[in-house]
Amino acid sequence: MSEKAPFMVFSGTNSRYLAEKICASLNCPLGNMNITHFADGEFAVSYEESIRGAHVFLVQSTFPNSDNLMELLLMIDAAKRASAKSVVAVIPYFGWARQDRKDKPRVSIGAKLVADLLSVAGIDRLITMDLHADQIQGFFNIPVDHLYASAVFLPYIQSLELENGLEDSLVIATPDVGGSKRASTYSKYLGVPLVLCNKSREKANEVATMQIIGDVKGKDVLLIDDIVDTAGTITKAANIMLEAGAKSVRAIASHCVMSDPASFRVQESALTEMVFTDSIPYAKKCDKVKQLSIASMFAETIKRVMNNESISSQYVL
Repeated sequence: MSEKAPFMVFSGTNSRYLAEKICASLNCPLGNMNITHFADGEFAVSYEESIRGAHVFLVQSTFPNSDNLMELLLMIDAAKRASAKSVVAVIPYFGWARQDRKDKPRVSIGAKLVADLLSVAGIDRLITMDLHADQIQGFFNIPVDHLYASAVFLPYIQSLELENGLEDSLVIATPDVGGSKRASTYSKYLGVPLVLCNKSREKANEVATMQIIGDVKGKDVLLIDDIVDTAGTITKAANIMLEAGAKSVRAIASHCVMSDPASFRVQESALTEMVFTDSIPYAKKCDKVKQLSIASMFAETIKRVMNNESISSQYVL
């Protein structure tokens, strides 16, 4: 009898590009699975090889549309029914995370609902990155390994060739007060000043007014966020920074949601470049958008989970 591999990695349809890179880092094959689509839009999942007794890692970000989440739920259910020893959901981008509380009467808490769906489907562990709200980890009664994109962003920031050097030129900024904790962590680590933007919204995805708190004159500004959706906030912040005398404005964000007309806004904005991780695929055309791969970080985490090793040493910030 051939010896069973200690773990197997499978991927949903739209995260295959990332799963392939993770498997290349792990030096293991990507598992063989089949997803059959029916005429009415329904689909079915089947594993094309035995997973009995295996630790199964399922790579799938739950970005729009909701088919990605439903596909993951079916993958989890099929793995449990095929007698997998454990099922670990690897969700680089955890969707619905912006709905983490009741911010007005009679609304759902979407993040809690998704957590319940994953738990009921049967996952034994979750590996994710840069949740929109850290408290979402508490929505689960299973281990949650919460990774941070700072592991890939910091080397990029430190490689920037600024005219007067990093410490004298760079200013860390946040496009809204809600992201001040994240931006403050970067500014303290790099030893550079922090600037905030205070915004008010009239409705979702539309910024009404914005003010800068701090000085950016003659500085190279780096805006930091976790999600860029329509890019209204971050491009408005970049334009205001340039009007206030900034030498240049760049932006980094963990998750490249980039709903229309985000690509057009970024292209037409004052941003020099917009840097994301590849937690979500980006196929649209925008010369200013760049993606850094998180595959090796997730591969290392999978390896450490399998070897019962600490993953905290992976955290830079």
